[in-house]
Amino acid sequence: MTTVIPLPAPVLLPVAHSDQTFPVRRVYCVGRNYAAHAIEMGHDPSREPPFFFQKNPDNLVPQGAEFPYPPLSSDVHHEVELVVVLKKGCSAIDVSDALDCVYGYAVGIDFTRRDLQAQAKTAGKPWEAAKAFEHSAPVSTIVPAQVIGHPANGNIWLKVNNDLKQQGDLNQMIWKVPEIIAELSKLFRLDAGDVIMTGTPSGVGAVSRGDEVSCGIDGVATLTLTVI
Repeated sequence: MTTVIPLPAPVLLPVAHSDQTFPVRRVYCVGRNYAAHAIEMGHDPSREPPFFFQKNPDNLVPQGAEFPYPPLSSDVHHEVELVVVLKKGCSAIDVSDALDCVYGYAVGIDFTRRDLQAQAKTAGKPWEAAKAFEHSAPVSTIVPAQVIGHPANGNIWLKVNNDLKQQGDLNQMIWKVPEIIAELSKLFRLDAGDVIMTGTPSGVGAVSRGDEVSCGIDGVATLTLTVI
């Protein structure tokens, strides 16, 4: 049976130490998962239930690509994050079983049109225009968990033009990776190919055209790009 239009190209992310790629099914993001970032955004840093939003699979940009500054915004912010990719899943995953679902990890940036997000918040509207725009989620090469294990701590950082803007530690996450997977699976049926961006430390800020952005998580990966 043929399709009435050509099939969309699959979204494939490179895997470290391999000529294989990781096919993406869905992209989930965790909001305000570091206390210091919650405070800088004007929110209570207490351990309230996590909340989630989504980006589109084709918003992901593999290592080495440029980041085109998006239209309709003059305030685009960087948010460096640990990225978790799943090799399997289901509904209602127990915390004790959650890491068995993980294929590997990467570092990524959740670029955000902050001005559009502020407008949406004020109007009580969804965030998709602020979060799920083209090229909004650059991601490094994926490193399999069988190579690095499951990082629970480690320096996470981001620089703009070699000036340090964000720095934290994975152990500062309010909701840890196994808890994120368990909570998310209560809302959605998770499956192989799912990507989870786990939140950002404090220090988020604007980027401009021409900026060189570099980021990384010690023991996981690094990522560099140019804003064009």
